[in-house]
Amino acid sequence: MNQFNQAITHSTERALATNKVLKNTYMLLSMTLLFSAATAGASMVLGLPHPGLILTMVGYFGLLFLTNKFSNSSLGILFVFALTGFMGYTLGPILSAYTTTFSNGTELIMTALGGTGLIFLALSGYVLTTRKDFSFIGGFMMVGILVAFLAGIGAIVFNIPALSLAVSAMFIMLMSGMILYQTSAIIHGGETNYILATVSLYVSLFNLFTSLLHILGVMGGDD
Repeated sequence: MNQFNQAITHSTERALATNKVLKNTYMLLSMTLLFSAATAGASMVLGLPHPGLILTMVGYFGLLFLTNKFSNSSLGILFVFALTGFMGYTLGPILSAYTTTFSNGTELIMTALGGTGLIFLALSGYVLTTRKDFSFIGGFMMVGILVAFLAGIGAIVFNIPALSLAVSAMFIMLMSGMILYQTSAIIHGGETNYILATVSLYVSLFNLFTSLLHILGVMGGDD
């Protein structure tokens, strides 16, 4: 009986810990998305130029490293906002380009934003409802993201529009998979750090949005 009670207590404590991580993750994710949107808007209003591929990569990976390094301290939250704010800043010039290049640029942006939100809600809702374990796709996701990342750089360096479009399609599938994987990891105890969980979901949403926007611009842009 004592062992049974201990098992129930342990199960309850684990469930409470999981719910806390999930709650903190969604709360921090909401705040970082708002902060990122604010920096993107400021970047658009001020007409700031895009920092370019190299500076973007240096800034992104540098801040990502610092976020991971200090993920178990309060500094981790500071670097999360620094990372998401920086990514918002890089997004501003891209959004400005769409609004100036396409007559329906604002519509394209809102469609991509709505699509991103619907995909996130549908996928996270599916995992939370079914509680299915998607840990088995972790290895595939890592390889797929690496291949897509290298292909994306190749498309930019060699200016291959068709490859760039294919990479965007790949990223939509991969980022959707990452949302499934990360949400599953949280509810099954595979991810207990809400800062790292937030970064993973934010990056997935960022790439999902920009990939959808790129495809919409190619397929439905009215220039």
